[in-house]
Amino acid sequence: MEFTVEQIAYMLNGEVKGDKSLKVSQLAKIEEGTEGTISFLANLKYEQYLYTTKASAVIVDKSFEPKKAYSPTLILVENAYAAFTTLLQEYQKLIAGSKKGIEQPSFITEGSTLGVNHYVGAFAYIGNNVTIGENVKVYPHAYIGDNVKIGDNTTIYAGVKIYEGCVIGNHCTVHANAVIGADGFGFAPQSDGTYQTIPQLGNVILEDHVSIGANTCIDRATMGSTVVRLGAKIDNLVQIAHNVEIGKNTVIAAQTGISGSSKVGENCMIGGQVGLAGHLQVANRTIITAQSGISKNIKKEGTVLSGSPAVENAENLRSHVLYRKLPAIEQRLREVENKLK
Repeated sequence: MEFTVEQIAYMLNGEVKGDKSLKVSQLAKIEEGTEGTISFLANLKYEQYLYTTKASAVIVDKSFEPKKAYSPTLILVENAYAAFTTLLQEYQKLIAGSKKGIEQPSFITEGSTLGVNHYVGAFAYIGNNVTIGENVKVYPHAYIGDNVKIGDNTTIYAGVKIYEGCVIGNHCTVHANAVIGADGFGFAPQSDGTYQTIPQLGNVILEDHVSIGANTCIDRATMGSTVVRLGAKIDNLVQIAHNVEIGKNTVIAAQTGISGSSKVGENCMIGGQVGLAGHLQVANRTIITAQSGISKNIKKEGTVLSGSPAVENAENLRSHVLYRKLPAIEQRLREVENKLK
C-alpha cells in the first residue's frame, strides 16, 4: 500500500516541507529509515538521525528548527508523537481490515447475533444469546460465554476468555489470553477451618475505548459489576479483583494487583508491580510509582506516591537519601562512642 506524502499530511492535518509527491509504503524508526519509509522525530535525543536517515519523509513538530542539512521531506504537525500514533492506528486498521468472515471449525449458537463486517477465527466459541456489534474481530480459540455483549469496532484476540454476562464496549481491545469475568476471590472461613465459596453473581463491564493487556484477569463482581471506565488502559499481567472500579483514562502498568472493592479515580497513572489493598479510594490524577504498596485511602487529587507503604514521592526520596547514608552515620556514631569511652 503506497501513499504520497501529501496524502499523509492531509490525514494528519500537517504541512509538507519538501517533495509532496514522494511515495511511502512502510513505517520505520528514524535511525532505521530507508527509501520508501516514513518516520517521526519527537524526542530531540534522536535529532542526530534526521541528518543521516534514509527515510523518505519524517514527521516533526512545527516548532522544530533543524540545525544541519537533511534529505527527507518533512511533515510539520502540532505534535509529532501524537501524529505518528494516529498514522500507526490507521496503518493497523488497513492491515486488520483483511480479516473477515467465519473460519471453520468454530461454534456460534443460533441465538447469537453478529454485526456486519465481522471476523470469527477458527476454534472460537460463541455461546447463547451473545450480541456482537459491527466490525468486531474475534480471533482463534477465543471463548465468549452466554449473554455477553460486545460493542462495535472491538477486537478480541486469540485465547481470550469472556465469561457469561459480561459487557464489552465499543472500540475496545482485549489482548491474548486475558480473562474477563472469572469468579472473584470470595471464600467465607468456617468454624472447622474450611472455606465456603461465596457465589460471584455479578459481571464485568468494560466501557468504550478500553484496552486490556495479555494475560490480565478482571474478576466478576460478587453482586453488581466490576467496571473499567471509558478510555482506561490496562497493561499485561494485571489482576483486578471483584467489585473494583477503574476510573476514566486511568493507565495501569504490568503486574499490578488491585484488591476487591477498591475505587481508582480518573486519569490516574499506576506503575508496574503496585499493590492496592481492598476497599480503598484513590483520588483522581493520582500517580503511583512502580513497586509501591497502597494501604490507605488517597484523598488529595494529583498526589504522587512511592514506596511501601507508600508516602508522598518527595518524602520517600528524602528517606532514601538518608537510607543510603546510614553506613556513614553508623560509622560516625561508633567514632563518637569510642571518644566518649
